[in-house]
Amino acid sequence: MPTHGTAPKPAAPDRPARGHPRRLSWAGAGALAAAAVLAVVAALFAPATEAQAAVSLEKVADFGANPGALNMYVYRPAALPAGAPVVVALHGCTQSAQDYADHSGLTTFADTHGFLLVFAETTSANNLSRCFNWFEPSDTRRGQGEAASIRQMVAHAGSAYGADPGQAYVTGLSAGGGMTAVMLATYPDVFKAGAVIAGLPYGCATDSITAFTCMSPGVDRTPAEWAQRVTDAHPGYSGPRPRVAVWQGDSDWTVAPKNAEELRDQWTQVHGLGQSPDRTSTIGPNNTVREQYLAGDGSVAVEVNTVPGMGHGTPVDPGSGSQQCGQAGAYFLDSICSSYWIVDFFGLTGGATDPEDPGSSPTPSPSPSDPAAACWTSNNYEHVRADRASTSGGYVYAKGSNQDMGLYNVAVTHTLKESPAGHYVIADNGCP
Repeated sequence: MPTHGTAPKPAAPDRPARGHPRRLSWAGAGALAAAAVLAVVAALFAPATEAQAAVSLEKVADFGANPGALNMYVYRPAALPAGAPVVVALHGCTQSAQDYADHSGLTTFADTHGFLLVFAETTSANNLSRCFNWFEPSDTRRGQGEAASIRQMVAHAGSAYGADPGQAYVTGLSAGGGMTAVMLATYPDVFKAGAVIAGLPYGCATDSITAFTCMSPGVDRTPAEWAQRVTDAHPGYSGPRPRVAVWQGDSDWTVAPKNAEELRDQWTQVHGLGQSPDRTSTIGPNNTVREQYLAGDGSVAVEVNTVPGMGHGTPVDPGSGSQQCGQAGAYFLDSICSSYWIVDFFGLTGGATDPEDPGSSPTPSPSPSDPAAACWTSNNYEHVRADRASTSGGYVYAKGSNQDMGLYNVAVTHTLKESPAGHYVIADNGCP
């Protein structure tokens, strides 16, 4: 963090000056100097203006209790089904709800898969740089401040829009990523999963000064210490914990990549898992490295996605392809459509994120009713439809054995053998 009265060094477009400060407690001249630093930070963070059609958002004037003094905006697809899931999106510093809706690509998948998008927004009255206060105890505890306001938005989405608050998910960038971790820790009974983009572990900082250290170079704690911060956020809670996806650029100069490791340590420990990945693969056009940590039932409890060569921002990949989305801009970096993979991680794709031919039909060999050999030969899409396999991140895995079956489409065919019931293994070389 810059010393009092010293402005941060100029930053490249994807290397903004560090800092999410608010409510600084320095006195006298020190406070004035800090205000000057914040003004420079805000200027450096200012997003570029681009000529493009804005996404149409509905502002919700009254969504109930709002102790964090946040704004609520909603994107409702034209064909929103009753009981639709709710996805909350949290912008980064100096951004707005409109910025995140216009650039992140989330609205594309809300239209495709039928879920309600809630864009929470903070203001300069809360934080001079319009950052969510992921480090302020008054905003990061259950039932208080910004955390309570965001939770209320989910409840309102159910009562006012007919969505299902029991299917709630959250994602966000930078300070919004830090607040995403806050929501997952403080409201595990509300959010089923979350995606933290260039964010921070829950409980890393308790004021603006320690927030700088958390951002860079990062804070090293044991998995047990990190996990304790999460369990302390909702004492006595014994229900299921949210699944967590982490996204991080390996050239991020604002939130150090070390934070992705600490987030991994925190949430794998919360889920009772080790810190060595069960699966490692690459995804997307730029070979983003994905590490996955599996729960006992074979589902992905935690995953870490490291984007090569990317600085600080939300990964987007503009275009019309099925795995493309978003608009490039300040802190929306052209690399990979993270929203595509995040929505799939949340399980909102209906089991058909990218089938090349959804009308195909399986070719059983022999009949599954044959007790001598319960085997099926079919493409990966049909295996998933028949519940013999699951999909994650565009790939298919045999249920039970978790064997990697390749891409989720109709071009890849395998024979699966079921033995015992519900446990499938690849048997391409023959199924007796």
